[in-house]
Amino acid sequence: MKILNNGDRLEPHDSHMIYDETSSKDLPSRSASPWGLKGGRESLSRAAIAEILTFNGPRPKIWLGTAAVTWAIIILSVWWAEQIHSIWATMLAILIVATRQNVLGLLIHEQAHCLGFPSRLDWVANLVAAYPLILVSVEGYAQVHLSHHKYYFTRKDPDFLRKSGPDWTFPMPAGRLAWLFLTDITGLNVARLIKGKHMQGESFKRPYPTPGWVRWAFFISAATLFTLTDSWSLFLIYWLLPLLTLTQAIVRLGAISEHEYNREHASVAETSPIIIPRWWEKLILTNLNFTLHPYHHYFPGVSYSHLPKVHAIFCREGLVDEARIFRGYWPYLKFLVLERSPSVSTS
Repeated sequence: MKILNNGDRLEPHDSHMIYDETSSKDLPSRSASPWGLKGGRESLSRAAIAEILTFNGPRPKIWLGTAAVTWAIIILSVWWAEQIHSIWATMLAILIVATRQNVLGLLIHEQAHCLGFPSRLDWVANLVAAYPLILVSVEGYAQVHLSHHKYYFTRKDPDFLRKSGPDWTFPMPAGRLAWLFLTDITGLNVARLIKGKHMQGESFKRPYPTPGWVRWAFFISAATLFTLTDSWSLFLIYWLLPLLTLTQAIVRLGAISEHEYNREHASVAETSPIIIPRWWEKLILTNLNFTLHPYHHYFPGVSYSHLPKVHAIFCREGLVDEARIFRGYWPYLKFLVLERSPSVSTS
C-alpha cells in the first residue's frame, strides 16, 4: 500500500482507476484553437505538479456531504410541490429534481475514479447515486469512462465514438441545437439513451464489484416501499419523468461543454473549453466543477472540490488565456452556433 504525500492511502488495486493520466497528447493548443489553455500538464513546473498532487485521493466526507444535500433538495422539492398542489409547483419540482439527478450522475463519475471512496466501497456509491438512476452502475460507467481517459479521442474511446456525427459537430445551426435539446426534453431520445448505456469500453474490472443481488435487492425494496406507501405516482411524476426528459437535456449540456467532439487524435487542450458558470448557474445547474474539465483529464486523481485550485495554479503558471475563458453557459452556447472567429465574445 502506498502513502500519498497528502497522507491518504492508495490501495494497489485502485491505482489504475485514480492516478493514470490520459494517454492522449498533452500538447499546447494550436493558435487557431478557441479554448483557454495554452498548454497541458507537461507545461507545468515541477513545483506546480507537486502542489497539485497533494490534492490527490478520495474525499469521502465531501462526496457524502454532496450526496446528502442533493437528496435533501430532492425530497424537500417533492414534499413542497405536494403541499402546494399546483401544476406550476409540480413543474418546478420536476426541474429541480432533474438538476439533482445530474448531480448524482456526476458523483458516479467521481467514484469511477475512486474519488469518493476506495473501490471496495463502490457499493455505497451504487446505492446512494447509481441504482436510483436505474440504468447506471459505478462498474458499468467506469468501464466506458476509463477507456475514454486511456484512449482519448481515438477509435478505442467509446465516449468519442458515441458522440460522433452531425449531432456532435460544431459550429451548428441554432435551430438544430435547439431541436436536439427539444428531443431530449420530450423523451424522444430515450431509445438512444438506453442503447448508449450498453456501449462497452476496455475491460477495466473493479477489484470489488458490487454483487448483482444488491442491485435487485435495491429495486425490490424500492418497489415494496412505493407499494406500501401508495406512492408509485410520485415516483413516476417526480423521478422517472425528469430522468427520461429534462435530465437528458442537462446531460447533453454537460457533454457539449466538456469537449469538442469529432476531432480524432486531438489533444485535451485542443478540444476542451474552460467555462466558469455564473453564480446563479452554479446554484441552478450545480455541475461539481465539471466545466473545469481539462484539469480533470490532466489530474484524474483530484476530487472535483479541488479543481478550482488546479485552475488557479494553471493561471499562476501562465497557461490560461483569460480572454478565451467562457463566463457562463450562454456565451459558450452562442459560440457553438456561430462561425468560429477569434472575435467571438466569451462573456
